[in-house]
Amino acid sequence: MTLVRVCAGLLATAGLVCAVAGCGVESAPAPAREEVRWEEPAAYTYTLTSSEGERSLIGRFRITVKDGKVTEAVGLDAGARRFVERTPDQVPTLGALLDELEQARRDDADTAEAEYAADGHPERIFLDQDENAVDDEARYVVESYERPPDSARRPSRQRMLMALSSRSEAAVSEPGSTL
Repeated sequence: MTLVRVCAGLLATAGLVCAVAGCGVESAPAPAREEVRWEEPAAYTYTLTSSEGERSLIGRFRITVKDGKVTEAVGLDAGARRFVERTPDQVPTLGALLDELEQARRDDADTAEAEYAADGHPERIFLDQDENAVDDEARYVVESYERPPDSARRPSRQRMLMALSSRSEAAVSEPGSTL
């Protein structure tokens, strides 16, 4: 009986020493999330593999974007073909995927991670709103991203207003022109 008490006492003391020693140890702060600045171009194509979770956007797609909108989506497997056939307006641009990532971060999702290419476009996005929930994950893999050679970045609101303003001034300065 005495041996049991001695062992129990030693274990309790060892636990207390470990707990006290751990109190003074500072852990290194988690590295800050690297913010990548990428301006979505007006036109591009990419292949999207969307997987995981109980969602309708599952499958492999080849997507063409012009003027910031999906203009063509081809389902490369049966699930993707069904999705495009039923809900073509729900096929996402890369900007829409990044918006989903940012919304998950604002909603404090348990996981909202992305990996980016050297030019800044997303290559992988993984979302999991609640790690304890089943089938709420979303995984996006972006491949074969291409911009047409003459593709300019989507004009900002300020550049669009400046362009409209300069056109108006040119029209006013020309005799006989109307707006």
